[in-house]
Amino acid sequence: MLLQVRDLIKTFPGDERPVDVLRGVSFDLEAGVTLALTGESGSGKSTLLHLVAGLDEADGGQILFDGADVAAMNDRKRAKLRRRDVGVVFQQFNLVPSLDVAANVALQARLAGRHSPEADARLIERLGLVDHRAKYPEQLSGGQQQRVAIGRALAGRPRLVLADEPTGNLDEETGARVLDLMLELVTDASAALLMVTHSKRLAARLERRLHLAHGRVATRIERRAAE
Repeated sequence: MLLQVRDLIKTFPGDERPVDVLRGVSFDLEAGVTLALTGESGSGKSTLLHLVAGLDEADGGQILFDGADVAAMNDRKRAKLRRRDVGVVFQQFNLVPSLDVAANVALQARLAGRHSPEADARLIERLGLVDHRAKYPEQLSGGQQQRVAIGRALAGRPRLVLADEPTGNLDEETGARVLDLMLELVTDASAALLMVTHSKRLAARLERRLHLAHGRVATRIERRAAE
C-alpha cells in the first residue's frame, strides 16, 4: 500500500470556536491507482491534500507513505519526501516566473537528483511545448502553464502525484485536454494520483472516487468494480 490515511483530524481557529475541517478521515491508495477527491467548498479537500504533501501538520491521526509516518517527520524529511517521491500540481500553477519552460519542467527533477536532459526533451514534446520551451510563464496561456506544471511534477519520476483542482482555472475544453494528458503521463510513470476536483464529470474519469462531507468520508466509489 503506497498511501494509508488513518483517522485524520485537522482543526483551524475560528472567530468564536475552533473549526473542525477534517474529522477522522481514513482511506488507502495503492501504487498506480488514480483517486478523485470531491466535496463541497469547505469540506476539507485541499486541506487533506496539503497534509498528505507534508505542507501542513495534522492535529491527529496518521499519514503513512510506504509505511513511513509523514506526521512524525520533521520539516527536512518532509521536504525530502516532496523532492523525491511526491509531485504536486497546484491550481494556480506556481511556476517560477524567472525560469523558462524548459527550466521550470526540469526544476523538480534537479531537486530530486534525477535530471535527464533527454527525458526532459521527450516530456516537453509530449506536453506539446517544443515551440514554447524558451518562453517564460507570462508568455503562455493558462492551459500551457498548467501543462508545464504537470511536466514539472512528473519530471522527477514521483511515486505519488497530488493535484489540487488542476483544471479549475481553465475552460472546459482546455481542462479536458489537460486532464487527458495528466492521466496519460501518470499511467506511463506508474504513479498514483490523488486529485482534488469539484467536477463530478472529471472525477468519473479516475478509477476511484472519495467524497468528503462535513470533514468526513461520505461516499466511496470504485469505478473498476462497477465496470
